[in-house]
Amino acid sequence: MNRLDLRGRAAIVTGGLQGIGAAIAERMEASGASVRVWDVAAKKDPVDVSDPTAVEKATARAVAELGQIDVLVNNAGIAGLNSPTVEYPFDEWERVLRVNLTSQFLCCRAVAPHMVKRKYGRIINIASVAGKEGNPNAVAYSASKAGVIALTKSLGKELAQSGVLVNCVTPAAAKTAIFDQMTKQHIDYMLSKIPMNRFVAVDEIASLVCWLASEDCSFSTGGVFDISGGRATY
Repeated sequence: MNRLDLRGRAAIVTGGLQGIGAAIAERMEASGASVRVWDVAAKKDPVDVSDPTAVEKATARAVAELGQIDVLVNNAGIAGLNSPTVEYPFDEWERVLRVNLTSQFLCCRAVAPHMVKRKYGRIINIASVAGKEGNPNAVAYSASKAGVIALTKSLGKELAQSGVLVNCVTPAAAKTAIFDQMTKQHIDYMLSKIPMNRFVAVDEIASLVCWLASEDCSFSTGGVFDISGGRATY
């Protein structure tokens, strides 16, 4: 594993108990960062990142305990139901948008002012190749991830001269617990679209995220970084 220097940095990773989030948190810790995981399933300090009050309280707690927040990785997300758009339940649409998109807005809104005050910060939002292309029978997931891309571009431009960089990554599917929420037909469809003919490994995503979280990333903001095995390179 190539070493990235995150010594002295304090990072927040949402949805960091398993899958992509856990790999990111582990890689950041190995690179020297102090990491706090915000996850609704956490036993010690659960945080529902789709709840504005919970996010504000968790942010205040992190600043008090760590002294600063240098890195925010918005990773928490769900796949939602696989269903044709015309049959998609409204409640499910709202649930997926709340967890995948609204949570990222809330975390950015709460954390960014602390970064701006210190004139340094790295925000990395986890989007998806589905946000670029739209997956059939996954309208809420695709729309939410497209929203993450737009959120990244908007905030990146707003903070471009502040010392705070905002970028997102658009992975192809990774074989994690989120697959349990999908039909086999949908999983097979996603694999068929990847020219490398394999799913991305969580460690591969973590390595890209950690570079974006480092000082070496210094002139990219509002950017969309593809990691889709050749599926979407634009």
